[in-house]
Amino acid sequence: MTDFHQEGIITTLHSLYEIFDREEYLAGLEQKLEEYSRHLKISLLLPCLYSELLNPSVLDHILDEIEKVRYLRSVVVALGGTSGETDFKMAKEYFGRLCTPERDMKIVWVDGPKILNIFNDIKGREIPTGVQGKGQSVWIALGYLFAREDCDVIALHDCDIVTYDRILLGRLIEPTANPNNEFEFCKGYFPRISLEERAMKGRVTRLFVMPFVDTMSQIMHGRGLNELESFFSYHRAFSYPLAGEFSFTSRLARGINIAYDWGLEVSTLSEVYHRVISRKIAQISLTRNYEHKHQTLSPDDMTRGLHRMVVDISKFYLNYLRSHGVALSDAFVDMIRQTYYQNALRFVKNYSDDAEVNNLAFDRYEEELTLRHFRDFLWTAWEQIKKHQEDTQIPSWNRVLYSIPDIYANLLDAVDADNA
Repeated sequence: MTDFHQEGIITTLHSLYEIFDREEYLAGLEQKLEEYSRHLKISLLLPCLYSELLNPSVLDHILDEIEKVRYLRSVVVALGGTSGETDFKMAKEYFGRLCTPERDMKIVWVDGPKILNIFNDIKGREIPTGVQGKGQSVWIALGYLFAREDCDVIALHDCDIVTYDRILLGRLIEPTANPNNEFEFCKGYFPRISLEERAMKGRVTRLFVMPFVDTMSQIMHGRGLNELESFFSYHRAFSYPLAGEFSFTSRLARGINIAYDWGLEVSTLSEVYHRVISRKIAQISLTRNYEHKHQTLSPDDMTRGLHRMVVDISKFYLNYLRSHGVALSDAFVDMIRQTYYQNALRFVKNYSDDAEVNNLAFDRYEEELTLRHFRDFLWTAWEQIKKHQEDTQIPSWNRVLYSIPDIYANLLDAVDADNA
């Protein structure tokens, strides 16, 4: 039965509770998490753009749900995209309702002057910190959490989830907080169906990442590169590798590098792959459907939308191949992109059949046209990394601490001063 299917590389935790009463399940889930929180400290990290505060219909509901939970020791908001102190003060007031006598709330003002000074200090030691974006915001906020020394488990999710509820949050945290299992990392997954359009979403996952890693696993197998075959098979095992929702132990989080571009999610999976044995990795079904803002394709602008996303993800995977002993050339990359395209056409046929039996709208012409764009974006990524060979990962906080022993004290001072 597919409801119980285990792929084999990692553990999959299904939504079997949905056949029972949801409120009863939620009460039991939160009761367990409250018990766990007596023995370990759970923190929630929220990367948030200031523009998301201007969409209160979504963010208000997310905060309403978080307010009701009693198992979080702290909430840290990584705030970016502000235009000055007025924006920051508004955000402090807005998120302030999450602070209670039992739960701390702090905002890391990513583009504020105090945090920018810390970035400059780190760069002064020739440690790359990337560019502004979600990855950099997550990285600096993780550093602040480590500096506090009061969290054992960290959960992270986006702030634009239209279908957010406390079950999603509790299920995201439970596997890594549960002392009765061994999980150190848990990735969320979910279906992406537009209720308005009655159509499949998640185009980059469906049409690029999944057929690409499937293709690479086959290519590496054919060339006898067993380690790389295992690596891509591991990525293939995740139902939604681009999900921005995951939880992990603080001990693991301290040691992983963080990508500062759209490669953040696949980079994080790769870091976990090299640091954790597979039985300590899980993926969990978070919700019956997941709705958030959709990116445009932007075929003529490589700095925006799905265009930039596919280029950044491609750059990560191509750089990974180069750094693990594969000599890339124009001919080899062209073979990859053409093989990917042919394999992806088979995926489109599968999606078409799935949509047909579920009475969903499915434009096969548009899907195949998107594939051709993604194939071209893959070549764009190759052209970029031939010219600029720098890595897109920010070193782990364990690494930074070696070079700047007082970095945690500086972070605490900066965030506390901003939030005073």
